[in-house]
Amino acid sequence: MKYPFLKKQATIGTTAPSSGVDEHLHDVLKRACHQMENRGYKVICGETVWTQSKAKSAPATKRAAELQTMLQDPSINLIIPPWGGELLIEVLEHLDFDCFPEKWILGYSDTSGILLATTIMTGIATAHGTNLVDLSGETMDETTAMWEKVLATQAGGSVTQYSSEKYQKEWQFENPSPCVFHLTEPTEWKTVTGEPVKMEGRLLGGCVDVIHHFVGTPFGDVKGFRQKYINNEKVLWYFENCDLSTTDLRRSLVQMKLAGWFEGCSGILFGRSAGNHPVDDYVVEDVYQELYQELKVPIVYDVDCGHVPPQMTFINGAYAEVEAEDGKGKVVQHFKG
Repeated sequence: MKYPFLKKQATIGTTAPSSGVDEHLHDVLKRACHQMENRGYKVICGETVWTQSKAKSAPATKRAAELQTMLQDPSINLIIPPWGGELLIEVLEHLDFDCFPEKWILGYSDTSGILLATTIMTGIATAHGTNLVDLSGETMDETTAMWEKVLATQAGGSVTQYSSEKYQKEWQFENPSPCVFHLTEPTEWKTVTGEPVKMEGRLLGGCVDVIHHFVGTPFGDVKGFRQKYINNEKVLWYFENCDLSTTDLRRSLVQMKLAGWFEGCSGILFGRSAGNHPVDDYVVEDVYQELYQELKVPIVYDVDCGHVPPQMTFINGAYAEVEAEDGKGKVVQHFKG
């Protein structure tokens, strides 16, 4: 594994490989850029971040070209898209992964597609965490703010994160505050068995809505990644669900299982979700319980990951030790080769 490093006063490249920002929200993006500059960063915005039409920022070739250019620009140290979207998968075939440098890409939702693909294809670690518009506040909660410390961890080093105290139940766009998130609900990490859990392995994951479509493609060659880059070590999966129903989620997880993604799996983390809509009386806890019975590995859910903020920064490819007990969680990530 290869780990990029976030240096002080880095230059951030902001491009939109999925969705750009509608004109009526340009002020939000400008505010995020301004806040990052106040924190000592320089921000370079690509053309794609300012446009949005037909569920994408621009045609796939343009999105791919802008991302590739920013990745290969030595003056840009870090890539943070404004947010996710719907159709990032279209750009993958137009990227030259052989030319990807060791440079952090940070984000979640649809962005998790480029994160997982990059790590699987290149062995370069990528960062599942905050997106740029979530950094538009004057302040950050402790969980979100860890993105800088995590990305500034040296190769060979380790970094520890703890579960949040509270999470945001719903967005309150009509009630802006100095901190983007309104954290009101007590966080509780839960285990399928109700017992304390300890597990460890190489982190891989992302938004299930997005990454299950990688099954059967080069971008989802988990077996090849394990053989080539992590000496067949076990994988500790983390998933988050944007808006799949419980049956959609179940189908996606079974698809991953049948494709061999869970061979050598040491455990699974599931993020909080505003999705997981029940079908009949089939609820998400049923999905977790069935997966536990099939895989016989620890499963922890309602963790700080995904569309119900705040979220930890998980590094694809890092070796993680995870503990969950009495509603609290701890994640130690080791940046080992």
